[in-house]
Amino acid sequence: MNAEYSRKKGCSADCAANPIAVVLMRALILNQLNKPLEYTETQDPLAGPQEAVVHLHAAALNRRDWWITQGQYAKIQLPVILGSDGAGIFENKPVLLYPALDWGDDPRAQSRAFRVLGLPENGTFAEQIKIPGENLAPMPEHLDWEQAAALPLAGLTAYRTLFGRCQLKAGERVLVTGVGGGVALMAMQFALAAGAEVYVTSGSDDKLAKARKLGASGGANYRMADWDKQLKTAAGGFDVLIDSAGGDGFAALLPLCNPGARIGVYGGTLGKVNGLSPQILFWKQISILGSTMGTPEEFRLMLEFVARHKIVPVVDSVFRLEDGNRALRRMADSDQFGKIVLRIR
Repeated sequence: MNAEYSRKKGCSADCAANPIAVVLMRALILNQLNKPLEYTETQDPLAGPQEAVVHLHAAALNRRDWWITQGQYAKIQLPVILGSDGAGIFENKPVLLYPALDWGDDPRAQSRAFRVLGLPENGTFAEQIKIPGENLAPMPEHLDWEQAAALPLAGLTAYRTLFGRCQLKAGERVLVTGVGGGVALMAMQFALAAGAEVYVTSGSDDKLAKARKLGASGGANYRMADWDKQLKTAAGGFDVLIDSAGGDGFAALLPLCNPGARIGVYGGTLGKVNGLSPQILFWKQISILGSTMGTPEEFRLMLEFVARHKIVPVVDSVFRLEDGNRALRRMADSDQFGKIVLRIR
C-alpha cells in the first residue's frame, strides 16, 4: 500500500472544537438474523493509532452479505454493519479499501486471524468506516465512485485466482462459469485484458449475450443437457477454468480441460462435488487450485493492472444507502449482471 495513505488519523476538526458533542452518522445495521437491515443513526467511528476514518461515497454488495443476514455464515456477531467494498475520501484524496484484515506473513494462504470487512468489524454500509491506514490505496482515476466501489473484493479474488493461483498466460483459452456475478465478470475482464480467449457459462441466455458484448468468444447455458458438449465443440478445450459453484456440474469440467490445465475454485455455491473422475485428473495432469481473496500486495498489483488496462467493473444497479434492503433482495434473486452498489454521498 502507498505509505501516503498510512498516516495516523485522529479526531475531526469539529470533534476537537467541541469534545463533548456526539456526532452521528447514518448506517445500515443488522440487528437480527432473517430481518431487514435497519437504516438508522449510530455514533461516528473514532480513529486510534495507525487508523483512518474514511468518508464513504459508495459501497458494493457481495453474496457474503446476503448469507450473513440469513444466518448462513460462521461466527456471526450482532449488531453489525455489513459491507466489504467501499470507496471514499481520506484526507481529501479518493481511496479504495483493501477488503480484509490480518492476511498474515505467508502469501500462500491467509492466517487464522484473517477476516473480511463487515464481520466481525463494522463494514462499509455506512457514511464512515474506521480502518487500518495500511488498508487504503489510491482509487483508479478512470473510475467513478460506484465503479470503484465495485472493484475491491471481486477484483482481488479474480486476480489471485487467475494470476496468483492459475498462472494465466497470454494466448491461453479460459472458461469462466456462472458469468454475471461480480468475481466471474472480473475474471472474464481480467483474462481478456491479459490476452486470453475467454468462454463463459450461465443459466441465462441474456447474460451470455451480454458477456459476448464484453468480449467473450462464446458460451453455453448450463441448464441445457449438452452444455459441456457445446463448449467442447466450440472451443476444443481449456487451459484455465474458473469456478465458484462446485456441485454436480463440477465433474463435467474435467473432460473440457486441456493437458496441464488449471482449475481455480473460489467458491462452492452448489455444495459438494460428486462423480469426479480421478483417471481424467491424473492422466491430463490437471491441477485444482483453491483461492480466497488475496494479499495486500496482490491488491496493489490488481489496482495497477486495472489502471493500466483501463478496466471498468460492470455495475448492475445502484441503490441509495437507505434502500439497502431492496439491494439485498436483488442480490437474493440472482438476476444481476455485475455488482450491486449503494450510493452513500
